[in-house]
Amino acid sequence: MRNIKLIIEYDGTNYSGWQKQPHQTTIQKTIEDSITKITKEKIEIYGSGRTDKGVHAKGQVANFFTGSKIPAERFREAINSVLPKDIVISHSEEVDESFHSRYSAKGKEYRYIIYNRRISSPLLRNYAYHVPQKLHFDYMKKAVNDFVGTNDFVAFMASGSSVKDTIRTIHNISLEKDKEIIQLKINGDGFLYNMVRIILGTLVDIGIGKIDRDAIPQIILSKDRQKAGHTAPPQGLYLERVYY
Repeated sequence: MRNIKLIIEYDGTNYSGWQKQPHQTTIQKTIEDSITKITKEKIEIYGSGRTDKGVHAKGQVANFFTGSKIPAERFREAINSVLPKDIVISHSEEVDESFHSRYSAKGKEYRYIIYNRRISSPLLRNYAYHVPQKLHFDYMKKAVNDFVGTNDFVAFMASGSSVKDTIRTIHNISLEKDKEIIQLKINGDGFLYNMVRIILGTLVDIGIGKIDRDAIPQIILSKDRQKAGHTAPPQGLYLERVYY
């Protein structure tokens, strides 16, 4: 059997997240069905990780096993020909049988977009988090550096996760502003359930004065989810890249 690696871009607006669910339209199931049409095989694809309903991706990675003789680089065009327009395979290649898109990953990079204007934009409603309150960007930019390093980030994990090891390393994090758009970029060896969205929500709460700008180290040490900020909505989040 051949192991085919895919890099996938998608607009998550119309999907109930990545993972297959009964009676729900998901990214994973849609791609599996499309590959089955091409190969005439029952296909299961393995993603680098789940994305929630409404979350987008530029660099999601998945792999699948096939007996098909289609050249690896041709899978991209073949699958795209039967996929809906809001999902695209940007790259396909054959990899070693031992490669697994999730377990072989060394890290991930995410981007989160805030639209900070009093009036919302209908053009950005599915692609950014609209925050109407005035934000103290300098407070947020100062606080963001306190996330860098290796820590127990359980205070920034949503309930419902079965993960036992909550130690993660954030390598790089930045917050930039261009007029009404604020962008967070974060790179780490892995992220807990809703971790990026809770980090972003905490920064917004710092920006509006709900949480003290110097509170991040204490929140991390507390290991208390109640001390961190709110969970930002999914539509501003983008999986940018997976590292191997």
